[in-house]
Amino acid sequence: MTDNQILAVVLIGLLVIMLPAIGLYGMFRKAGVAGWKALVPFYNTWIMIEIAERPRYWFFLQFIPVVGWFITLGICIEFVKTFGKFRFYEHLLTVVAGALYFPYIGFNKKDKFVGTAAVKQHKKSSLREWIDAGVFAVVAATLIRTFVFEAYVIPTGSMEKTLLVNDFLFVSKFSYGPRIPNTPLAIPFIHHSIPYTNWKSYVEWIKIPYTRWFPSPVKRNDVVVFNFPAGDTVINKDEYQSAHPYYDVCRELGNGNIDVGRQVVLNDPDDYPIAVHPVDKQENYIKRCVGLPGDTIAIKDNVVFINSVEQEPPPFSQVHYIVTTNGQQLDQDVMKEEYNLDFDKGDYVPTGRPNEFAMALTKRAKDKMIKVGIIKSIAVDYNYNGGGGPVMPYDSFHKWSRDNFGPVWIPKKGSTITLTTENYAMYERAIRTYEKNKLEMRDGKFYINDKETNQYTFKMDYYWMMGDNRQDSQDSRYWGFVPEDHVVGEASLIWMSYEKGIRWNRLFRKIK
Repeated sequence: MTDNQILAVVLIGLLVIMLPAIGLYGMFRKAGVAGWKALVPFYNTWIMIEIAERPRYWFFLQFIPVVGWFITLGICIEFVKTFGKFRFYEHLLTVVAGALYFPYIGFNKKDKFVGTAAVKQHKKSSLREWIDAGVFAVVAATLIRTFVFEAYVIPTGSMEKTLLVNDFLFVSKFSYGPRIPNTPLAIPFIHHSIPYTNWKSYVEWIKIPYTRWFPSPVKRNDVVVFNFPAGDTVINKDEYQSAHPYYDVCRELGNGNIDVGRQVVLNDPDDYPIAVHPVDKQENYIKRCVGLPGDTIAIKDNVVFINSVEQEPPPFSQVHYIVTTNGQQLDQDVMKEEYNLDFDKGDYVPTGRPNEFAMALTKRAKDKMIKVGIIKSIAVDYNYNGGGGPVMPYDSFHKWSRDNFGPVWIPKKGSTITLTTENYAMYERAIRTYEKNKLEMRDGKFYINDKETNQYTFKMDYYWMMGDNRQDSQDSRYWGFVPEDHVVGEASLIWMSYEKGIRWNRLFRKIK
């Protein structure tokens, strides 16, 4: 853990202990203990343990990172039992709403301190024992998933060869600070839809604005999991969702005019059922952070430049080449073991010309093949269209492509941009959708929240994300900037990998 992560664990632990302190003041007094003791962090849990006659070593278990949070909640449950609170809903309130429930117990005239004698006489049914264990497990797992780490599986090849399809990852929430869910009322462990149905797994009766505890910025070259920025609106069918985004469908149906295509979609709800999701329920994506807030990014012949400085590609990033070999037979086993090229996956295929192949090579594989003399000539395959199609900003000013893009300035919190007819299409979604403004362009003039102005100051930081498989990745070149409120966490560790069996050499590998 970094210093920031350790600090986050300690501060969350203090919050768990101190949020119910006002109510504990009243409860301590009912139990015949000085109320001020409830206001001293950790000392108050020591007193609760004494009152409830629980093992003293529980106090010290509170200092185990993360686990200690649940020990503290367990101490609170044992303490409320001394006030005759044995029912399931009373223990649930203790865990999820102690800051409100404890003052109710402490200051109403009905609830009395009954002591440990009543606790010892109370017997739980076997069913209740199972229910309590199950609820505690769900609460514990939910808190860990929200504040500590979350499991994630790689669904596509956009990060090849850094990350492979069916790599199972741990995503650290501490790296950038835990983000509080926008929609806290949701079925645990289900992202946005109940499996095998089109029903949402959450309700929006309570909405929490973007809040991140102990925030830390994304660093260049981090592998980041984030909510898909273009996933706020989706066509709610399996073949669409984030795989074929709503906005792309609208552009296709409108022959480039998104407003025309949108009307086609809205007029045909049977073929194009729409679902709208809040930020925290948008699909999860994983890419590498290439550009930071305030950077200017450009891509020239598939090479990334940041602030005019050429960037080294990630060590396992692959590019598609046309390769002419020296004529020797390419043994499939050797190609896989020595160069990480899988013929069955199409990593190299004959073009039909003598000794010529289309190959997806990492820099390491390319350099090794040149060194041993297999390669006679090699050139980037700019005609490869695996991740092709129109790119941002989908307007008539820019003639950019997947391999030649920009330059583009990445918005930074507190920085002001001058809007022009040329850059309007690049920044309008950030201003309108992500930062919740009314934005219009009429007769070459700009109106923000009905006021004419060509100046806008950004409220959030934004990032530029790209897949390591640069020519096979739907990334920021296609849907633009990633706002800071969409960032979920840093991909930190591969804990399992599977393809026709376990890939043992990838287990517990740190992601770089």
